[in-house]
Parts: sequence; structure tokens; C-alpha cells
Amino acid sequence: MKLWSKSNSITTQAVELFTVGNDKDFDQLLAPYDVLGSIAHVKMLASVSLLTQSEADLLVKALQKIYQIVIAPAFVIPDGVEDIHSYVELLLTNELGEIGKKIHSARSRNDQVLVDIKLYLRAEIQFLVEQVIPLFELLQKQSDQYNNHLLPGYTHLQLAMPSSFGLWFGAYAESLVDDMVQLEAVFQIVNKNPLGSAAGFGSSFPINRKLTTQLLGFENLNYNVVYAQMGRGKIERIVANGLANIADTLARLSMDMCLYLNQNFDFISFPSTLTTGSSIMPHKKNPDVFELVRSYCNRLKALPNEIALMTTNLPSGYQRDLQLLKEHLFPAFGKLKECIQMIHLMLSNIEIKAEIINDPKYKYLFSVEEVNKLVLGGMAFRDAYKLIGEQIEAGNFTYSTSINHTHEGSIGNLCNEEIAKLMHHVVGKFNFNQSATAFKALLS
Repeated sequence: MKLWSKSNSITTQAVELFTVGNDKDFDQLLAPYDVLGSIAHVKMLASVSLLTQSEADLLVKALQKIYQIVIAPAFVIPDGVEDIHSYVELLLTNELGEIGKKIHSARSRNDQVLVDIKLYLRAEIQFLVEQVIPLFELLQKQSDQYNNHLLPGYTHLQLAMPSSFGLWFGAYAESLVDDMVQLEAVFQIVNKNPLGSAAGFGSSFPINRKLTTQLLGFENLNYNVVYAQMGRGKIERIVANGLANIADTLARLSMDMCLYLNQNFDFISFPSTLTTGSSIMPHKKNPDVFELVRSYCNRLKALPNEIALMTTNLPSGYQRDLQLLKEHLFPAFGKLKECIQMIHLMLSNIEIKAEIINDPKYKYLFSVEEVNKLVLGGMAFRDAYKLIGEQIEAGNFTYSTSINHTHEGSIGNLCNEEIAKLMHHVVGKFNFNQSATAFKALLS
């Protein structure tokens, strides 16, 4: 069954297989949202007298039953049916006859796909935020717990200044705050209703697009119908950027862990059950989880560029190129959530080495501390810097491992409470309850 079939339409099997591709697989993910979009569309059609209220009631009740079918784990789109849109209309027509055919009035597959994708992305962003929050909370907990465990800080991979595990864990917690800030901006762009744009040029029917916006729990609508269609491709790229930022945080954290677990650093360890061994070297404890997270996340960082290249030089209006974006973007959510879960597992079981900086090889970490002590005693900074430098060159540098950093965001003043408030504020701006309430009303 094809919505676009005409009585004399013949498509060769090779063309059909090529153009459909893997699209049906991703339609499985879109199925619940297609039904919800159809329920909202039916209610709107009744409000402008394109359906009678009795017809709308029958369609809504049938669509609610179809919703239960498509959310079942075993649901598949049957062979011979082109896509989820065709399947929903087929089920309605089989049950309700001619009334089922009326559901496609005032819409196109183009805006059906758009609204399905928007609803899917909105839900996936929510699931992603729900994964990030526990990792953020763990990082903050570990930051507080290990603040007094000093470790070397590096620039250019050379010894620089004293740091602490409290500072290190807290840095990645705050990085996730900024990732959520951008993801919330992404969510605001996604959370606009394209339904009613039809094939990208609107409709001569007197439809009420603000009503479907309200019914589907969107914050607003894409007003210009041409832009609503032009947004496809742009939306995916913007979402991919949001994912890439979180991936970048995880990739950098993973690289740190690979270094810190190395025997030459020896700052941390993990239970043997969380590391892997060698087939010939019995001493090995390899950080395979972090290596794979690093690689998966680096691949996710390339996703915005992939999507940008796939949509380069496309004109306005729908092009079939856009179909392929689902193959790249949709699986990215699952992989990123899996990486977050694995990082959470590993950091929950990390073992931090104590007294790391007491090793004499780290003595030059404290050169700046000794310079600052002289400055606090009244010496000009340039003179203090020169004096300590001369001591280092002469081999008679002396130091203390006692440090006293008090300013905001330093070892002695992590500001974790302030960072937690920032995260709480940005997460509150997502307003996930709005869509949950709207869906509940559509299905009741």
C-alpha cells in the first residue's frame, strides 16, 4: 500500500527497494508519534468542520487502539506496506471504511514525517537529560569526597600545578551544565509544531495549526510553512550538535582516565571485573570501556558534519536526500546514552590513590606556590619568579606540599553547590511535563 499510488502507477522493484532503503526500520521508532500526531490532526479537522464530531470520535477511538498496537515490543510494519503512515491509514480504513480515508485531508506525508521526527527527537532529548542528571550528581558527589586528594595538573602534558580529584570531578560536572544549556536551546528549536505545512506550502483548508500545537504539547509552532519544511535537515544538524557536546565531555574524561590508569601515572585503579586483560601479559588491566567510549564519542562529534555535508546545497522544499538523515541521527541517541551509563558505572567504582603528590618527581608542581609565597611576603612577582627559577636550575629548590587556595572554583572552594543550582535551573527550563500532559489527554 502506498499513499501516493495512482491507478496506472507501476514502480519497478529495484527502484522501490532502493528508495525505501532502511526507512521502515526507523518508522518503527516513529510509529507511536505518528499515531499521536494523527489523533491531534483528527481533533483539529473536527474543530474546523472537515470531519463531523461523530466521525472524529470514531477515528480517535480507533487511533487509540492502534497506539497500543504500535507500542508493543513485537510490533513490526507488515511486508507490502510502505511506511507507518500508510499502515495507520490502512488499519483505520479496514476498521472504519470510508471514514478512515478522510484522515489525510489537509496534510501531506511531508508534514507527517516532520511532526513524527519532532516528537521523537523531543522524547529522546528528555531520555538523554534523564541519563545525564545521575552522572552529574555522581561527579559532584565524587568531587566532594575526593577534594583533599591532590594530583598533578598538566599543561602540554608537562607538570604544571597542583590539582585535586575534587577539582577534576567538578570540572566535568560543570562541563555537563554547559552541555545541558545548549541542549535546552536545541530542545526549544525542536519543540515547535510543523503540522499543517502540508507539502511545504500550506493548505487551502481552513485548518487551525495553533490547536494541533496545543494538543501535541509543543511550546510553539513553525509559523512559515516553507520554513517548516526547510527546517528538516537543519533540525537534525542542530540536535547532532547538542549530542556532540555531551560526547566531547565524555571523550575528554575518558582520555584522562586512560592516562591516569597508566602505570606511569598510577593515580587510579578499578576492580579487575571492570577492566580487561591480555592474552599473553598477565599483569594487564586495560581501560577498554574508556577507550571505546572515547572512540564512540569521537564518532558522535563527527555527526553534525556528516549531516551538514548530506544537506549541502539542497534547495528549499523537500528532497529525498533528507530520508537518510534518520539512519545517522536516530542510533546516535542510543549510543550516547550507553556511553553515559558506562561512564557512570566506571566512576561509581573508581579507586583513588592517596598521597600521589608526595612523590619527589612532582616537586616542581609547587614552584608557583613558592613564587606566590614570596609575593605575599612583599617581593615583586618578577623577582620572585626569577629567584625560584634560579633555585630550580641550581638544584636547591625547596617546597611544601601544603596549599591554600580559597577563591571561587579553586581546590579549597569548589563551589559545587553553585554549580548544582545552575544544573537545576537549566533542567527546569525543559518543561517536559507539558508534552506528557498533552499526550495523556490525547490517549484518554
